[in-house]
Formats: sequence, C-alpha cells, structure tokens
Amino acid sequence: MTVNSVTATPSAAATASTASTAASSTAGATLNYNDFLQLLIAQLKNQDPTQPTDSTQFMSQLATFSEVEQTANSNSKLDSLLTSSALAQADTVIGHTVTSPDGQTSGEVVSVKITTNGPLATLKGGATLLLGSGVTVR
Repeated sequence: MTVNSVTATPSAAATASTASTAASSTAGATLNYNDFLQLLIAQLKNQDPTQPTDSTQFMSQLATFSEVEQTANSNSKLDSLLTSSALAQADTVIGHTVTSPDGQTSGEVVSVKITTNGPLATLKGGATLLLGSGVTVR
C-alpha cells in the first residue's frame, strides 16, 4: 500500500475522514502489520497539538497495535508449525502407495512438495495428489 504525504489537519474529524478515504481507496485489499504501523505513525505525526487525541482513544489504539503484533507473531509461529507437520508427513509417505478419497488417483509417491494448500505428492507416472483428509497410505 502506498501512503502519500499527509498534511496537518485542523481536527480529529478531518483525520478520520482522511483515514476513511485511504481505507476506501484500497477496497478489497486488507491491511497488513506494516500498513497499520504507517497509519498509526501518520496519525500521531499529524494530530493537531491544540486538540491532542483523547488518552482513552490513544490507549485503545495502542491495545489494537499490540493485538495486531501478537496476531502477526502467532501467524508466523503457526506457519512454522504447519510446515514442520507437513514435512513430517511428507517423510512418512515417500515410497508408499497413496490413494485419493474417491479412489480415482493412486500410485507410489516419488516426491512431495510443500505448498500453501499442504503437501502435494508426485506419484510414479507424473500424477499429483494433495495429501489431506481421506487420503489412504499403504
């Protein structure tokens, strides 16, 4: 997300309007951790010194910042755990025969690739099978 320069605003309502405009211009997009930090810093830099942000609102924003940071850390750890689990699963199926839940795809696993959808087994003959629930291993 690109953030253009921001000029000082005369009131908190104008700041909220600017933030609302920025949010609506990225319709369909989501804010990530860095975008949130940029918005928070821009708000702090450009607030009217004669009407500072209410301390209750400021503490609420800091709490939100902390939640976003913890969520980002949790997501990183969860990704690492899922990758580790997928690698362990991949190690156990290489050389074994797997069959899809519908029975249409079956074969000996020659390699496994870790994808965002989970471990993807490549079978002898070139077919691929996403290793998930319902897949049988022999």
